[in-house]
Amino acid sequence: MTMQRRKFLSLTAVGAAGAGLALLGAGPALATLGPLGTAPTTPFAVGVRKYDWKRGSRPCTTYVYYPATGTAGGNPVTNAPTANGVFPVYNFTHGYGSSPQNSLFIIRALAAAGFIVPAPHFNHNFTDVNNGNTSKDVSQILTNTLALNTTGPLAGHINTSIGVGVSGHSLGGMVTHGLLTSWPDSRIISANPQSCVDMGNPAASVTAKVLFVHGDKDPTCAYSSARQAYNEIKWPKAFLTFIGGTHTSFWSDKRFPTTVVDWARWTMYGDTTARDRLPADASGTKTKWETQLG
Repeated sequence: MTMQRRKFLSLTAVGAAGAGLALLGAGPALATLGPLGTAPTTPFAVGVRKYDWKRGSRPCTTYVYYPATGTAGGNPVTNAPTANGVFPVYNFTHGYGSSPQNSLFIIRALAAAGFIVPAPHFNHNFTDVNNGNTSKDVSQILTNTLALNTTGPLAGHINTSIGVGVSGHSLGGMVTHGLLTSWPDSRIISANPQSCVDMGNPAASVTAKVLFVHGDKDPTCAYSSARQAYNEIKWPKAFLTFIGGTHTSFWSDKRFPTTVVDWARWTMYGDTTARDRLPADASGTKTKWETQLG
């Protein structure tokens, strides 16, 4: 059934995506950071650590992906040493019936580009998404991730001063949009709801730059609902439409992770070169790129 705003009935389980995309390509063993506030210029290897967190009695198991030492490219390495640098946080929340491991093509692209990416593994259900419990779980996960800057192997490597980014697909996109609306987290300065529906009115306490991504033939989450969410939210904002795209068909299109990463680089690092690349990142005969950047 099609999801409509604030009334969610059913969702077809989303299958695993294909193999990860070589977004940034291979690079040297160590990527270097420019001056504080600028984005890394070459890709990182990616490490991952698992944290069995909770919010009260609610399990919030999270895989934290991060820039690591080693050769860029390849699969994330468990407990790899952290790369030199201080990196912003950009959460990713998977969709129904999926997992962080099934979403590595986008998670790995973000981590390789210089982001700490907490990716919770949820046993999603509609009740908890619709009543805000899952959005609140993500807020707790963001708090726990930022706290890793004071202890353990990520200590000193997390930028805790600029705010955080959030992204997610399908139910994860709804959780993401919920953090901008009905269950706001004022720390969010960048967001990327993918294949989502409108979860409520924009919250005045959140001043994020928001990129929506959606296929206009999505049979699961109504494109019209995401358009309503886009129209309601204040700029800076953008919408990448995959013309003829379904719920997950754009996962195999390299324009998707490329655009998301450059959006994150601009909004979190202040990388204006990445901002200026966005129209080219998203361009194609079967895409539509819309922006209101101010």
